[in-house]
Amino acid sequence: MADQLKRRTWWQRTDILLAIGIVAIVLMLIVPIPAMLLDFLIAVSFSLGLITLITVMYMGKAIEISVFPSLLLVSTVYRLSLNVSSTRLILLQGPAFNGKIIRAFGEFVVGGNYVVGIIIFLILIAVQFIVITKGATRVSEVAARFTLDAMPGKQMAIDADVSEGLITEEEAIKKRIDIQREADFYGAMDGASKFVQGDVKVGLLITVIN
Repeated sequence: MADQLKRRTWWQRTDILLAIGIVAIVLMLIVPIPAMLLDFLIAVSFSLGLITLITVMYMGKAIEISVFPSLLLVSTVYRLSLNVSSTRLILLQGPAFNGKIIRAFGEFVVGGNYVVGIIIFLILIAVQFIVITKGATRVSEVAARFTLDAMPGKQMAIDADVSEGLITEEEAIKKRIDIQREADFYGAMDGASKFVQGDVKVGLLITVIN
């Protein structure tokens, strides 16, 4: 009983920390932050993106990372808040802007040549918006549609296996839950991909302003 209370307390604290983090992300859209803190938050964003990518690549099934759509939404809002914060500092400080990561990345990509920078920017627009975002959105739509269409057939197959004694009732319940979780996952991914597509459009506009 005491262990259960400890677990509940831990999960409640985790929810509170998550809520505080989301509120802090929203406040970043409004409250100016110093350049040093912005550099740190950008580094955190890069690290979280890399960790998420590696984790997803090593997952065998979609239901093993069912939290991914929610994580994608939170990370998208976080990245958007970083874009807004960096744009605010660039517009306010101008040439005096001393964001180390943004300056280093800009000098590395552009190499001091603005013509090269414009060409690279146009290529990145084509790759990110036309290829990656639209492709990912289409894949999510098709995956969600086929998963929902296949649900009745999978349910009937489970019922048939139970009737023939191939699986137990407990195994059938577990399989039904997995099917429902898989459908929920792909449905959530369909919505999250559209959210990300809008974020890409806003991000491109912010990049042009910067």
